[in-house]
Amino acid sequence: MAMDITIHAAFLPQTDPDAALAFYRDALGFEVRNDVGYAGMRWITVGPVKQPETSIVLHPPAADPGISEDERRTILELIAKGTYTAITLATEDLDGVFDRLQASGADVVQEPTEQPYGIRDCAFRDPAGNLIRINQLR
Repeated sequence: MAMDITIHAAFLPQTDPDAALAFYRDALGFEVRNDVGYAGMRWITVGPVKQPETSIVLHPPAADPGISEDERRTILELIAKGTYTAITLATEDLDGVFDRLQASGADVVQEPTEQPYGIRDCAFRDPAGNLIRINQLR
């Protein structure tokens, strides 16, 4: 019997809440579902308007009190290099989304490309450095 489990939230680090809002809300068109501050840090929950049950939580990196200063520094370096985490989104209008993100000043990693494994996609880095791949829906 199959379990009835859905994806509720994925977490991506953000190092500048206002820049994260400009990217996810203004450039990608996601709605802001929550914006919570605590001790000078912000957790911002965003998601696609047509998928109210699925969200991305943009969180302050290395906020865990159990992380050492060395670990915190390493995490911030990996985020800045764009090697810490990634997410793949999908759209029916890859070229339109690419043009909109490029016009917003987002950091282009790869223009729309037909990949040898059968997917057409593009890639950006968000303001924190996270890799955002966007697939063309067929």
